[in-house]
Amino acid sequence: MKCPYCGYLESKVVDSRPADEGASIRRRRECLSCHKRFTTYETMESLPLMVVKKDGSRQSFDRSKVLSGLIRACEKRPVSYQTLENTVLEIEQVLQNQMDREVSSAQIGELVMERLKKLDEVAYVRFASVYRQFKDINTFMAELNKLLEDK
Repeated sequence: MKCPYCGYLESKVVDSRPADEGASIRRRRECLSCHKRFTTYETMESLPLMVVKKDGSRQSFDRSKVLSGLIRACEKRPVSYQTLENTVLEIEQVLQNQMDREVSSAQIGELVMERLKKLDEVAYVRFASVYRQFKDINTFMAELNKLLEDK
């Protein structure tokens, strides 16, 4: 680490502790040349997750879009906001743990439906009706029948 005072390239770490609620590490360093102390912060660099839309366009992953979709599906249902937040965190974690930096919007939709099916069946059907774009009552009934069969 380069000393901000004299420019010398070597220093020793005097003290190290977590900062920003564990998101980074604060280090007190001492220059081996001028012996002045300075502070550095070490944070983990994360690569952005890109979403490939149906039309082929790409945009960065936005967790608020997933959350708003869940909120709309669970409107007037007995599902707490904290549960929805945890669901979004879980989906984001699954996506981050994959080796790919690009994920299709269809994959995100499937993850959301998978979680909603366990949380609330009515919310699941609401989300599925928009996500799968049911054309008529028959496709809607087919999805409901699949849900009943899974029980």
